[in-house]
Amino acid sequence: MSRTALRICPLCEATCGLTLTIEGTRVTKARGDRDDVFSKGFICPKGASFGAADGDPDRLRTPLVREDGELREATWDEAFDAVAAGLRPVVEEHGPHAVGVVLGNPNVHTMAGALYPPVLLAGLRTHSLFTASTVDQMPKHVSSGLLYGDAVAIPVPDLDRTDHLLLLGANPLESNGSLCTAPDFPGKLKALKARGGTLTVVDPRRTRTAKLADRHVAIRPGTDALLLAAMAYVLFEERLVDLGELAPHVQGVDELADAVRDFTPEAASQSCDVPADVIRELARELAAAPTAAVYGRIGSCTVPHGTLASWLVDVLNILTGNLDRPGGSLFPLSATDKAPRPAGPGRGFALGRWHSRVSGHPEAKGELPLSALAEEIDTATGEGSPVRALIAVATNPVLSAPDGDRLDKALGSLDFMVSVDPYLNETSRHAHVVLPPPPPSQAPHFDFAFNTFAVHNQVRYTRAAVPLEPGRMAETEILARLVLAATGMHGTDPAAVDTLVIDQTLGKAVTDPHASVHGRDPGELAAALTGDSGPERRLDMMLRLGPYGDGFGARPDGLTLAKVLAHPHGIDLGPLGPRLPQPLKTRSGKVELLPEPIAGDLPRLREALRERSEGLVLIGRRHLRSNNSWLHNVPALTGGTNRCTLHIHPEDAERLGLTDGAPVRVRGAGGAVTAPVEVTDGIRRGVVSLPHGWGHDRPGTRMSHAALDPGVNVNQLLDGSLLDPLSGNAVLNGVPVELTRTS
Repeated sequence: MSRTALRICPLCEATCGLTLTIEGTRVTKARGDRDDVFSKGFICPKGASFGAADGDPDRLRTPLVREDGELREATWDEAFDAVAAGLRPVVEEHGPHAVGVVLGNPNVHTMAGALYPPVLLAGLRTHSLFTASTVDQMPKHVSSGLLYGDAVAIPVPDLDRTDHLLLLGANPLESNGSLCTAPDFPGKLKALKARGGTLTVVDPRRTRTAKLADRHVAIRPGTDALLLAAMAYVLFEERLVDLGELAPHVQGVDELADAVRDFTPEAASQSCDVPADVIRELARELAAAPTAAVYGRIGSCTVPHGTLASWLVDVLNILTGNLDRPGGSLFPLSATDKAPRPAGPGRGFALGRWHSRVSGHPEAKGELPLSALAEEIDTATGEGSPVRALIAVATNPVLSAPDGDRLDKALGSLDFMVSVDPYLNETSRHAHVVLPPPPPSQAPHFDFAFNTFAVHNQVRYTRAAVPLEPGRMAETEILARLVLAATGMHGTDPAAVDTLVIDQTLGKAVTDPHASVHGRDPGELAAALTGDSGPERRLDMMLRLGPYGDGFGARPDGLTLAKVLAHPHGIDLGPLGPRLPQPLKTRSGKVELLPEPIAGDLPRLREALRERSEGLVLIGRRHLRSNNSWLHNVPALTGGTNRCTLHIHPEDAERLGLTDGAPVRVRGAGGAVTAPVEVTDGIRRGVVSLPHGWGHDRPGTRMSHAALDPGVNVNQLLDGSLLDPLSGNAVLNGVPVELTRTS
């Protein structure tokens, strides 16, 4: 007999509500939850395939432990005994930095991935942290940290109310949005146009989003910062700058005007290949719109000037008075954010508090570049110990980081590696211990990260739709036990991790004069928490202490876990609203429009005014039915347009003698791959495109469907040497490549 259950989709950043049909313990169907307060029934192909992804027969069911060079099935106790025995000697002999931690994209899609890695890092005290952020959005974190003093204070476009939207390097009709949590992004763009608004898309490809736009600007890849700087120049030159109500909260306007004086539209047009008159029109239209928002994403982040481009996105919003106002770009307020404090100067944001051992890359937001992981393992020179042991949680850097071949070899040289992953993939195949989490239907879900980027304030929580199968272990318990094994407390009750966090958090809160629980007994507060597990008690605590919380009884109408559970389709917390100056944590207490690290990097951008690539350059692309490398094993999400082909313009194909479907050899600084040609006028001349996340052809994996059509790893074309210097983000787009016809 079938039943239904609600679930928030964990397969992309849109966080749509699902209604699952369940037969026994198997999810047989997924449809959109029409009563969901945020997604209102919207669903994409990934969400519709939830059951197939959840029930993938290649998912590991039991831990694996390496013995005599081979991975064998083991009990959970054997697995954690092996983790403790493998990690602690490395820490004790070589120090904490000899243990690397790699966190992948799926961590932000799970409760466990949000709650436990911070505890692991605090316990280990390692500086060797690498995450997917430095092959994705780190430039936005750095630019926000420098502008606002807080690396996670990222404003999002007010999609439901704006009159004018300028998108750069973003294709939300395929990606569903990123650093902008918005179910039914396509519908919101269509609604913008229906109410008479304007959509402008800047992208080297005529993507599905670009086809919807009123204006598509086919920019030369990697030159977004030049275009934006030239637009800022026009705003100053034509006296179009109008900060409006932002003026009291912003410093550095005059200094910024001086800093962009060289970026005339005429100078920038030569490099970005956008006519000067078009650049001027873009700036004028932005300034003239009743409300407007500029939004840039991965295409403008994964380039040589990614941090400057991310900074300039916000600069344009500020100069036109569109930051922190309805219809512009606003700061969300999540239910589990810290409760707002009185505005005032903060500690600010610092870069380079430590550096990588081999190449001296500065840390950003506590992280080192993922591109540097291989050299941190395989290079003995440099002060301190190489990374000798690795904790990899929900990550596949052999495919997602540059030069996967080198990293592949480096992982094989580690003294010890533990991987938390449902699959034996290109990375986890190197592990000495693999700890598989259960499928998402058997786990609770709360979006700690994505709600901080949501275009509408709301709160939703879903418990596991299916009971945990015998022999499985909850991902929260897996990570709690991993914390204990890595920090010398192996064998302790895993519930102690949650208890420790609760005690520390409440102990700090009661001493804070601005907190609603100031002066109260932390033990009494802990005893008042509800929930069926440690993670739920932590969620209840965060909700109660948060901006909408009940303050442990201080605000009887406020949020608690019980109240959220009583509203299974979510609670609408209202549209985004102005919040400045409260979010600012800069030392000045204001938006610092031209911070020193940015000013120090502008000469490099001026040099780019004289650069112009004459050869072919490479960009990536995303598919609606894909999310990096972790959905290619689901048959329903592969095939059709979701194929690993090289897009090339017809004129370039004719010049090189390439025909549709024929194989072509693509060579970059890091190596070469062979992929089938797909001739299309949807990409501009001089640019070719390969999708990200493919290359499932390495031995020792257990992803049977992905191996049938493995594709090629586009990141193998990169040698890892090209980084945005401020953020350490890998340069993945706009890199030179050469094509050779193969027989």
